[in-house]
Amino acid sequence: MEIQRLKTFSTLRVMNLPMDFKRYLYDDMIWSDRLIGLSGARGTGKTTLMLQRLKSLGLAAEEALYVSLDDMFFTDNKLVYFAEDYYAHGGKYLFLDEIHKYGNWSQELKNIYDNLPELKVVFTSSSALDIHRGQYDLSRRALVYKLAGLSFREYINFVYGLHLAPLTLEEVLHISVDKISEISQPEKPLMLFSTYLKTGYYPFFAEYKESYFLRLTEVLNTVLESDLPGIFNIDVSSVVKLKKFIYLLSSMVPFTPNISKLAERLNVTRPGLLRYIELLDRANILNLLTENPFGINYLNKPEKIFLENTNLMYAYDENNVNKGTLRETFFLNQLAVKHSVSYPKDGDFMVDAKYLFEVGGKNKSGKQIVDHGNAYIASDEIEYRTGNKIPLWLFGFLY
Repeated sequence: MEIQRLKTFSTLRVMNLPMDFKRYLYDDMIWSDRLIGLSGARGTGKTTLMLQRLKSLGLAAEEALYVSLDDMFFTDNKLVYFAEDYYAHGGKYLFLDEIHKYGNWSQELKNIYDNLPELKVVFTSSSALDIHRGQYDLSRRALVYKLAGLSFREYINFVYGLHLAPLTLEEVLHISVDKISEISQPEKPLMLFSTYLKTGYYPFFAEYKESYFLRLTEVLNTVLESDLPGIFNIDVSSVVKLKKFIYLLSSMVPFTPNISKLAERLNVTRPGLLRYIELLDRANILNLLTENPFGINYLNKPEKIFLENTNLMYAYDENNVNKGTLRETFFLNQLAVKHSVSYPKDGDFMVDAKYLFEVGGKNKSGKQIVDHGNAYIASDEIEYRTGNKIPLWLFGFLY
């Protein structure tokens, strides 16, 4: 009876699922792999992407099944036994949502992979969950993708039903007037850009037009009060301090951290504060900018701390959003999906250890980077490229 309930629920989930808009990752994923992980911030559309793949298979629930690991069924039934039974009765695909809600996920995913070689498994997890650091290493077994929020390009496509293609960074830096005119139809990007910066990063904006920030706050609270404690075993007092930390940062970002002073304000040790920064970075609430483009050492303080995306800036302090910070947050957020971004000695951002950028308004001069090769200005409030001055919104077309 319980198994049939799960099959019915799976069928209902895909029955009216729209297929006309798919995220940037959908066509990039190698769906033929036996074990695929989909990570990313809560609210970015992991479940929808996974369900679209399920629907595209065109198979009945007896052969391709979606289940959520926070279902009560799995409080009294082991995932590995469920998978074995499902496979024995003809199951070919299992789509497992919120794997981090299941305590013994790493061992049982390993067992499923090793013992059921013809069963293909796709699972979603919190961005904070590092599956390669589970008790049972899955790095040689699972191919893991990370899903970001909507790019500006995806937002335009979603709102207007368009199919604008992504651009490479080189294409953005050397884009022609004709190409910009082509992608600026039917709506002018500058007219949409401010709306995107405020309420366009999370796909649920379409469903929660009137209560977007309320929904976003609920998502953040779930991450802080449920996801992080469940994964890292932190207590209530730490959750309270994490919330206070985010609130303090929201009025300061981009924040050049004085770790000792901030730790004192939060009544935590320096290592404790660095741990908070790590947790919030893993949860995609913060973006950290460091001098090393090839990885973050959480034992050392970052050069700058940003909120992860511009919508979070409005969610935490809607009436006091600094325009300069907003621009830099957008630039880092969009570039970091497919490029390495680091803190340079001059300018605002170094990309791929090659391109130097300053970010600003239409009158930004770029004096700090004038003597550098491969230097550009990402300029807000302009529609077309002029020399090395590139429209800021175009960097939202990179994925």
